[in-house]
Amino acid sequence: MRSIGIDLGGHFIKGALVVDGAVTRRDKVPTPQGRSPESVVMAISSMAESLDPGNTALRLGVGFPGMLDPGREKVLQAPNFPMLENYPFRSRVSRACGRDVYLENDASCAALGEWNAGAAKGLTDFVMFTLGTGIGGGIISGGRLIRGSHGKAGELGHLAVGDKTTCGCGAIGHAEAVFGADALKRSFGKAKIKGDLPDLWKRRDEPDIAAVWDRALDVLARLVASVVHVLDPQAVILGGGFSRNPGFVETLEPLVISYTAPPFRNTLDIRLSALGDNAALIGAAGLRE
Repeated sequence: MRSIGIDLGGHFIKGALVVDGAVTRRDKVPTPQGRSPESVVMAISSMAESLDPGNTALRLGVGFPGMLDPGREKVLQAPNFPMLENYPFRSRVSRACGRDVYLENDASCAALGEWNAGAAKGLTDFVMFTLGTGIGGGIISGGRLIRGSHGKAGELGHLAVGDKTTCGCGAIGHAEAVFGADALKRSFGKAKIKGDLPDLWKRRDEPDIAAVWDRALDVLARLVASVVHVLDPQAVILGGGFSRNPGFVETLEPLVISYTAPPFRNTLDIRLSALGDNAALIGAAGLRE
């Protein structure tokens, strides 16, 4: 089967032609400045044409960074794409591309990709955290993707395990308001510490830098432990570029254990994504009704 997967990000749009579950061609373009509905739709349409000029792939799935309505037609909330809120996104992309289009949360797409061909292959119950600009989440429980009664389940980065910091969604106390990449950059900026996040991670033993990381890692550990207590998954899978930093899992795991009740400690299994950027693309390409 041939299909197209799109991973829509605040800075880049990534796409892939997927044949029988494997990526055969990739593309990546900057997200249009302004992020207007029309420009985003046209960028996706152009990418689909570039990936599949012969129009042999009749299905296209989009992983979207935001909350979606139950019918997966409209965007309910998207801090990086506010102009897309309540816009008939799915039908407009379908009209522009001339293909059947399916829409899902981007972290859920990553979970589906890992389930299909990655670190979660063969599992029936797992949780995926995508650590990027914010914190995304995807939940597979009992062998199915959990969407919830209103389509908004899996927003793990918005669990209120943080402090009084205001989240990009407008609420307070959410985990991604402390650990997300944008939040971390703000925290280091307030501390007058310069450098990109990978470099600051390498320097995490320096006292001033350690103070920022300690606060953020504590929130992330509480988040993971809380989700483990609620769902009792076979595995917790970490994706997103930040999870690949050397020593990240080894640093996070003991913190998670410190917040985890003893019966859960023996079954705690934290894994890295096996597919990297391809996870969300493969998951999006495989979307169905």
